[in-house]
Amino acid sequence: MGQLPSSRTELEYPFLHCSVDYAGPVLIADRKGRGCKLIKSFLAIFVCNSVKAIHIELVTALSSEAYLAALNRFVSRRGKPQSITSDNGTNFVGTYNDLSKFLIQSDVEGVIAQEGIDFKFVPAYSPHFNGLAESAVRSTKHHLKRLLDVTHLTYEEMSTCLTQVEAILNSRPLTQLSSDPFDLSPLTPAHFLIGRSLISIPHPQIIDDHITRLDRYKRIEHIKQHFWQRFSLEYVSQLQQKLKWQDSRSEIKLGSLVLIKDRTLPPLLWSLGRVIATYPGSDGIVRVAELRTKRGTIRRAFNNICPLPEL
Repeated sequence: MGQLPSSRTELEYPFLHCSVDYAGPVLIADRKGRGCKLIKSFLAIFVCNSVKAIHIELVTALSSEAYLAALNRFVSRRGKPQSITSDNGTNFVGTYNDLSKFLIQSDVEGVIAQEGIDFKFVPAYSPHFNGLAESAVRSTKHHLKRLLDVTHLTYEEMSTCLTQVEAILNSRPLTQLSSDPFDLSPLTPAHFLIGRSLISIPHPQIIDDHITRLDRYKRIEHIKQHFWQRFSLEYVSQLQQKLKWQDSRSEIKLGSLVLIKDRTLPPLLWSLGRVIATYPGSDGIVRVAELRTKRGTIRRAFNNICPLPEL
């Protein structure tokens, strides 16, 4: 297994070095109401190599022009990156060729080259070289495609939905923010983007399973809430170590910041707590912990909590 590249270990600015990949296709409607025409579209997903922040753009074609438009929107909101890693798709290679021709024909080639973007392409048939973007595609598409198959949104509605999904992905806890035992705030990718955690506007829970019977603006909220419920629970499961050995190799220490499974929380609100006590069983192995949370003290088994990495 090779060493991580320097862009994965050195932090300067968010999205200074990033990766991109496409997900889809997804079908969007050209207008509201019956008789609408469905248009095949795709998701361009940009991932910061350092802080793993995610930016999602909706594109309506696999052409170089559509990717260049998405890249211009991305640069206008996140800043120009120094390097972009991608596979050898024709849209990625075509955009690189178009920008390279402009540099060659320009009289100020040296000045523009310093302000340009370094396009990096992974070897053919080697998607694991761009594994960071592949993982972001799975996190976005895995749950979203199950809901988009039962309803068709317009471009504006789909763009709103993807922006809310992007906020959920950027709100996931990465590690503890400080070692203060009374601090229950985690470090998230949003801290590097806006300087604080992302919080959504309060909205009542939508419990109607038939999405087609909802108003159009409620469909977007239903998709967001469903995506949150599935992603938040599976994110905790992925963080938990699944050991097949009979002996445990890790222990939860007192004062550790842990992520708690909770199915009742609204979107973008993660339940966290500090370990204040542990309870060993008859065999001497600790499987239950006492946690201090913002709502008081609770007791949870280890299968419902996950310690965040320490600084």
